Amino acid sequence: MSGRICAYTSFTYAYLSRARILVESLRLVHPEWEIWAILVDEAPPGVDVAPALAGFDGILGVAELEIPRWRAWLFKHDVVEACTAVKGAMLVHLLELGADKVFYFDPDIAVFNPLDDLVGRLDQHSVLLTPHQIAANATVSAVRDNEITSLQYGVFNLGFVGVRNDREGMAFARWWAAQLYRECYDEVGDGIFTDQKYCDLVPALFGGVHVVRDPGCNVASWNLSRRELRFDAAGGLVVNGSALKFYHFTKIGGAGDVMTERYGVRNIEVFEVWHWYKRREMARRVAGMPAGWWAYGVFADGGAIAKDLRVAWRRREAAMARVDDPFALGEAGVWEALGG
Repeated sequence: MSGRICAYTSFTYAYLSRARILVESLRLVHPEWEIWAILVDEAPPGVDVAPALAGFDGILGVAELEIPRWRAWLFKHDVVEACTAVKGAMLVHLLELGADKVFYFDPDIAVFNPLDDLVGRLDQHSVLLTPHQIAANATVSAVRDNEITSLQYGVFNLGFVGVRNDREGMAFARWWAAQLYRECYDEVGDGIFTDQKYCDLVPALFGGVHVVRDPGCNVASWNLSRRELRFDAAGGLVVNGSALKFYHFTKIGGAGDVMTERYGVRNIEVFEVWHWYKRREMARRVAGMPAGWWAYGVFADGGAIAKDLRVAWRRREAAMARVDDPFALGEAGVWEALGG
């Protein structure tokens, strides 16, 4: 039995157009699911975001996750770190609300076909993970782009995870949430890449972990070297012969475009999907939304928060313990709290 199924995503208002595509595409194939958002942001003044958020069944802000002294905690993260740092806490929250199965999707994912197979796999397993690579590359350049990068940034892509509400699933969720509360940083040289690198350990630490090797799941620029998209006779997209379940449009307009050009050059269907997403994302933008908006990217006085100040903050636990709201202090005030 499937029971109560929840899906969720984490984003800022700058990514709202992408999150709208995710929720719309999920609704088409799974209208019976509850779809939740964790918003790591505050709405820009004067911008009506309510219509764009109407597709979600539940929306939480960071303050509602019961993270201790959350403003002091949030300050130590840049925008990517912050959006990933809350994922574990939100997973625990949904499991504690009584969801039988929970799926996380990054906001820049679109779903193309029902995910019944993944739901079924959680009848037999507690945690589902998708690896970046499911087939070995042959050329030196492809190995460097894919296998070596996976060794640096994580074997599994945590743009997706599935969890069943059982002992092992809950143990994983609480462990992951604890790691992300403590250190969810983009510090690859120290062996951490936000929420992702931790999960290299998951098959060793927990039972019931299943590695999903379906080529139709989590198709992205980082695995196009070994995945081929084609339209079948009925007009549906298939990947290496398997129906396309969901495509991850990571870093569109940037590094994702570069990798797509490099590895999709002989696969015209890849570009049809890529440009479909670009057009749809533009159509889903909210009028008046400032480019790159993130309310927690600035102090209360409007000054931008530099990454080096966030890094200094995360490394001075004594200061973090003394100051509840560094956003209110301004740049000079935070440096003073840190000791100059």
